[in-house]
Amino acid sequence: MKNNELFPFNRNRYYRGKMLTSADFEAEQLYTNNKRRFINQMIDGSGIVCGLNVISLDDLSVMIESGVAIDDAGREIVVENSIVKKLSTIDGFEQLRTNNASLCIRYSEEENQPVYSVNHQEGQKEYEHNRIQETYELFLQDTEDIDIPFEVETEFFTGGILFENPDYKIRLRIPANICAGHYVKIEVEAEKLSTEKTNLYYEAVLQTPALTAIEGNQELNILLENVTLEQGRKLTKEYWLLAQAEELNDTSIMLKSGSAKVMINGVDVSTGGGFNWKINIADDKPADLAARETGKTSMEFRSMSGAADMIRLADLKLVRTESAYLIEAVEEKKVKKYVLTMRDARLRQEYEAYFNKKLPFYQTDSKDNGLSVKNEVQRERREYGMPKMETGIVEIPLGENARRGDICYSGEIMHGLGKGNVYVEVGYECLEEDKVLGKNTKTTVYGDPSLFSDGADVSAETAVKVLNDKGSFIVALKLLQDVRQLVLTYRWVAIRYEEDDFQEEFEEAGNQSIAAVTPTIVVGTKESYFFQVKYNNMKPCSISYELTEPGSGEITTDGIYTAPAKEGVYEIRIYCTDKPLICTYAYAIVKKKVVEADQDEN
Repeated sequence: MKNNELFPFNRNRYYRGKMLTSADFEAEQLYTNNKRRFINQMIDGSGIVCGLNVISLDDLSVMIESGVAIDDAGREIVVENSIVKKLSTIDGFEQLRTNNASLCIRYSEEENQPVYSVNHQEGQKEYEHNRIQETYELFLQDTEDIDIPFEVETEFFTGGILFENPDYKIRLRIPANICAGHYVKIEVEAEKLSTEKTNLYYEAVLQTPALTAIEGNQELNILLENVTLEQGRKLTKEYWLLAQAEELNDTSIMLKSGSAKVMINGVDVSTGGGFNWKINIADDKPADLAARETGKTSMEFRSMSGAADMIRLADLKLVRTESAYLIEAVEEKKVKKYVLTMRDARLRQEYEAYFNKKLPFYQTDSKDNGLSVKNEVQRERREYGMPKMETGIVEIPLGENARRGDICYSGEIMHGLGKGNVYVEVGYECLEEDKVLGKNTKTTVYGDPSLFSDGADVSAETAVKVLNDKGSFIVALKLLQDVRQLVLTYRWVAIRYEEDDFQEEFEEAGNQSIAAVTPTIVVGTKESYFFQVKYNNMKPCSISYELTEPGSGEITTDGIYTAPAKEGVYEIRIYCTDKPLICTYAYAIVKKKVVEADQDEN
């Protein structure tokens, strides 16, 4: 019985005096079954819940261990006890054409327990089956005939085809939304299209204005070398980059024009042209972003991937003899798909803890087509720049009839950042009426509150005494006017840099600078170019760009310059966002291309 249609959900409606027939009881079963299967389908998905391991016992037999699976229609497939099967007795064996077969299982139903039908009419069966047994069927199928589910492209990824010819297709894929301050993986995939034996070499430079490579620049060198694949096979290479810490909408990654080189069997087949893909850097946690992107997929969108009525257990590599097939190998690792149940969540976390400590900085090692892991200490140094910070509330008692000129003190406050040099600032906290929102809102004023006409009605000078050897501080205030309040509330913020890092930063501040990698460029009208920055005696930081004169073209926040339609020499100012005094200048010489000039003459 194949039941992939779960909708609509119609419940049996009972009322006094209703005559119940077999159709009503069938509707009752159909409703409860379909509702349960719908929950399985939407919440758990399809795959193996537990067990169902396939073991080769000898050249002719396999054992399928007991277990549970859920198919794409949400139906449970239960194998109660481990079973042993000779290959030749499994359905589909006689129809195998190749030496690569897949062992599959599907949901099935059997009618049993025949009973005498008491009220059967003439022409009806005298005996009916009293029960329906939910069971399963095992079968073999040529692996090449297995339908691979269509994977619907979601909005999570962006990218596209870098190169394609009759022999190879090379794709790039990256998340369209990236979490600020986190690492992101870029995948470059080469797929073999033809049956010809060919060798592929591909290299290119990817410009990533808002993403940083391990060298500290905004360029990524992509390299695929000595790639030899069979038809239909794929090779995927991974690169890891660090996103800037600030949110940035509508930035880009670009394939540097003229950097792509493609050779097949030593023959250069490179094609011109660059690529540009839009990405966003969002102030999200990876788990929240992934949950949002997967959760917003509609049911219609999910249904486009289709549904299979079977579960693939293993692929069998067979050797054909004159009289039979012999089992050479059983492959499960890349075949089985498991359902992640809540029951095993704790155990999975325990297992994963043996591998996950911190996400290290990865970059592909072009020599072995693998991943190399840089020392975690180096990563910690790269991430330096975020100080330790604590905050809290302090209430300072004034006593009755506090007068102008009175000096009051708080008690000793532990800031929680330990002993040593710590900077502490305090601000007056109060409630103000917000006419727009129509309610009172909490505000904090650091400095003199009297400078704000709509601010606090208490004016006082404040000072902070930091007790370095005790890890605490005391707040003092001097009233600048008479106050009727008994207590004033202040918000304190404590900030600490590690002494060694602070000293190092202080010593380096005098000779820090930035420079454009290519300070002068020549581009055609309306052409785009990315100004990459190199850092001297300083760590990579957020960079801002601006044009010094109107009519100079356009430049995005991440440094992609688009030339104007008018020829000329145009100046671009590049500076550190947090330290504007550290800056440099670049120049674009804009000229019309010869082709454009010829067209004008014609």
